[in-house]
Amino acid sequence: MNGVIVVDKEKGKTSFDEIREIRKEYNIKKVGHTGTLDPMATGVLPILVGEATKLSNYLMNHDKVYIATLILGEKRTTGDSEGEVVLKEKVPTLNKEKVEEVLKKFLGEIHQVPPIYSAIKLNGKKLYEYARNGEDVEIKPREVTIYSIELIDLMENNITFKVHCSKGTYIRSLCEDIAKGLGTVGYMSSLRRTRVGDFTLDDVGRIIE
Repeated sequence: MNGVIVVDKEKGKTSFDEIREIRKEYNIKKVGHTGTLDPMATGVLPILVGEATKLSNYLMNHDKVYIATLILGEKRTTGDSEGEVVLKEKVPTLNKEKVEEVLKKFLGEIHQVPPIYSAIKLNGKKLYEYARNGEDVEIKPREVTIYSIELIDLMENNITFKVHCSKGTYIRSLCEDIAKGLGTVGYMSSLRRTRVGDFTLDDVGRIIE
């Protein structure tokens, strides 16, 4: 069998967990993916089987769409709900207009510092290895593109937004930067990927040859 199987990854599972299940279900060894999703995230994960694994590098360059929730007032080690609280700050009074004004500042090409708890390699080691060892390292900003970003909901200290972005964009870092723009700190409490290139949640369960 050759093609792409679009999975709606469950929270708590790794991308490799999904690959193992596909291997077992379809009894096929040649299986890969087009970029991992953090265990806490859910949503679209295209899995390549058979000869389609040769398209991995091409599909990794696709743009993506996410729906994220940002909680203001706390900064966490990992930038998401799985980390430890390292700082608390007061949250200013916010309204829809103020939040939308800050979100618009992130449109276009931006420079973003990837989170220390990420799999990016520096001098042969993954950044999260430095973090776990308590080592300080300089992480250089990376240029990414935000094609669109829109507010979905604002409820007290919780902001839910939808973002269409280029490959390499870290939504955890984006959440922290948005919080900073609003005059406080924050972390990503949930993340759902709704699209990878042309693959959407409507394709879940299909085998696309």
